[in-house]
Amino acid sequence: MATSKATQNFIPIQEVRDGIVILKDKSLRAIIMVSSVNFALKSKDEQQAITFQFQNFLNSLDFSIQIFIESRKRDIRPYINLLEEQYKNQYNNLMKIQIREYIEFIKSFSEIQNIMEKRFYIIVPYSPPVVGEGKGFSPFGKKQTDSEKAQDKTDIFAEHRTQIEQRVGIVQQGLVRMGLKSELLGTDHAVELYYGLFNPGDSSHIAPRV
Repeated sequence: MATSKATQNFIPIQEVRDGIVILKDKSLRAIIMVSSVNFALKSKDEQQAITFQFQNFLNSLDFSIQIFIESRKRDIRPYINLLEEQYKNQYNNLMKIQIREYIEFIKSFSEIQNIMEKRFYIIVPYSPPVVGEGKGFSPFGKKQTDSEKAQDKTDIFAEHRTQIEQRVGIVQQGLVRMGLKSELLGTDHAVELYYGLFNPGDSSHIAPRV
């Protein structure tokens, strides 16, 4: 138990609520998953256009963002299991032989060459203005009840969420102009992403593609 508490001290996250990551310093983070383009396959003019659009996108922001790329080895076990099921349900002997050979090829290839999977994210931050901590009293001088305190926290979070969602909208509009698809991660996918970061040996927690 002591080890678990010591580990949690190194994690800066307080909670994830409605897809918004709340850090222990009370700042907020929204995570946008972004599609990619194969820049190397574009013509010179297209590359210049993409570079110019990206420059305009960055210049249009009046707040900082973080661009994060996650690269990890892909877990091919679900794909192998799917092929094994097809093998069992196949009655054509020639098809069974081909499926078995393909399964063995995939297994051997993955042992020689790491099959990597990449995810691209933009992290949008928001730090609420620093104000004095509430003393637990109502405007009428009476001590607040637990339900009143909880309502205050809910109202404050809703206000802060509105602010960060406005930033998310600005970022997503800029991505659309560059021809990129994007998706704001919900609570479950945000938790999966952070779980994968803090547990790099587990490849089962990867957010879906855009």
